This record gives sequence, structure tokens and C-alpha cells, in this order.
Amino acid sequence: MKLAIVGSGMIVNDFLPSAGEISNLTLAAIVGLPAEREKLEELSQQHRIDEVYVDFEECLADPAVDTVWVAVPNSLHMTFARRALLSGKHVICEKPFVLTVDDLVELRKLADERDLILVEGITTLYLSNYRWIVENLSSLGDVRLVQSEYSQYSSRYPAFLDGQVLPAFDPTMGGGALMDIGIYTLHFVVGLLGRPRSIRYTANVERGVDTSGVVVLEYANSTAICVCAKDSAGPIRSKIQGNDGTIVVEGPPNACESVTVELRGQDAETIDLKIHPHRMVEEFRAFERMIRESDLVERDARLDHSQLVLELATEALASAGIRLGPA
Repeated sequence: MKLAIVGSGMIVNDFLPSAGEISNLTLAAIVGLPAEREKLEELSQQHRIDEVYVDFEECLADPAVDTVWVAVPNSLHMTFARRALLSGKHVICEKPFVLTVDDLVELRKLADERDLILVEGITTLYLSNYRWIVENLSSLGDVRLVQSEYSQYSSRYPAFLDGQVLPAFDPTMGGGALMDIGIYTLHFVVGLLGRPRSIRYTANVERGVDTSGVVVLEYANSTAICVCAKDSAGPIRSKIQGNDGTIVVEGPPNACESVTVELRGQDAETIDLKIHPHRMVEEFRAFERMIRESDLVERDARLDHSQLVLELATEALASAGIRLGPA
């Protein structure tokens, strides 16, 4: 995988120190705005990135690049992913994939026509601890309740209160609690239980954007609750309750730091199968394999899941009267 990184924000800076843990990964390029060139050059030198571009088209024309990682604000995902696919590049797109289901359908069509890998960067699904939960869910008997909570007071929230609307709280740019950290809770639940019968979102809305809220997903025989907040803090954990036992996951659903399972009549057991301390390593190793092997079956399975989550997120936002994207 010869990767071009589009963006230089928090997620990029978080990942780059661990990039060397991904076999067969070459950091071929990093792309940003002309005003960011100095920062891009620093990242290039620090992490041995081969090229720096301030023109995306020049990057796409580089034969040394075969994959583009789109790590820019949410509202720009569609534009950059589409251009990369049209140029014959594989695409890894940070969460949330795009802002509308129609956009994702279009991207899927472009990828399918060109036999390209297109995936959403959503760490939860690739974590060994989460995969263990999926594989052992039946040990809980009939699952009755699932709770996934991710609340984190945003460093950008005080500025928002003062009237400065940064991308994280800008509805026209796809901001808000649900599409930021809340999307991880949806992936966590949907990866376990699939499509619900209904979904609704009760949100605290300020200036058209959800700063916190609770999503309720109703299934035939169970109920799931997703809590997300950027305007307040709270316990960060997930819990799955069945009539034969309980699983508790400590930490955010995009990390699944450890899993404690307690079956009825047995002692609690804590399980930690992490392959690497950094949550993104397993994810990028999976992406590298998919691209190297041109695994279109896996691609389609991952895209089906991402599309379902996007459909549900869109429905949830609509139930709260929230519309994201350009006015």
C-alpha cells in the first residue's frame, strides 16, 4: 500500500508514529493547503513521507501513490474520495464516510466499476477485542440490552459557546456529536445486532447542531442505547446484557481497551486480545491486506455495514430535526 495522506489534523498526527508497524506500507505523500506547507514539510521529515503536495491533482497523478487516505473535515470526504477513485486510487475514508447515503452509493459504484478498494476508517470493527465479542455474543443467551456511551467534553465547545463555529460544531460541515464520537457507538451496536426495527435520536441542539444526545435502537427482542456528548463528560464504556450473562467494555468503542465477561453462576473474566497498543494498527493492517489481495468480497461486506450505519445515522438525525451539509 503506497499511501497518500490527505490532511494533517489530529487523526493524522495520532496515527503517523505507529505507521511503521504496518507491514508493506509506504508513506508516499502527504497533501494539504498551500498555507500548510511548512507543517506538511515538518511531518514529512519527521515520519519519512516521500512527497509533499499542496495540489491534490498533482498527488493523484503521482504513479508512486496507489491509495488515498481521506482525513479532512467531514463535508469534504465525498469530494476527495470521488476524485481519488476517478483517478484509479484505492480509498480509505475517515468516519463518518460521507454525509448522505446517495453519496456513498455513488462512491461504491465508482469503486465497483474500477475494482478498487473503498473502506471507511472505523477502528472498532477491526479490533481483536471487538471481534471476540462478536464471536462470543451467543454465550450471553438472548441479548436484551446494549448500551454504548462515549461522552467527551470538547476543547472546541467553549469557542462554540462564544460564537465561533469550528468544523466540529458546524452543521454545514457535518459536525455534531452523533457524526463525531457518536458514530462509533452506532458501529459498535450495529456490528452486534444489525438493522433495528426503529431508531430515534433525542438530542440537545444548539444553533442547528447536536452537542449531545441519546439514540434508541429498537430490535425485535432487545433495545440498544447510544449516548454521545461533546458538551459534557461522563463514563465511557459499553455494556451488553443477556439473560445468561453480561459483557462490559471499558473505554471508548473505537478502542475496546478490555472486555470483562461474567456468565450467570461463574466468576467474571477479563479478556484483552489487543494486537497493538494503538487502536489504528489492526485497522490499517486489514486495509493493507485487502488492497494487496484485491479482496473485493471483504470490501463489499465492510461497505454494506458502513452503508447501514450511515442510513441509521441519517434517520436518527432526521428524527431530531437535524440536517447536515450545505444549506
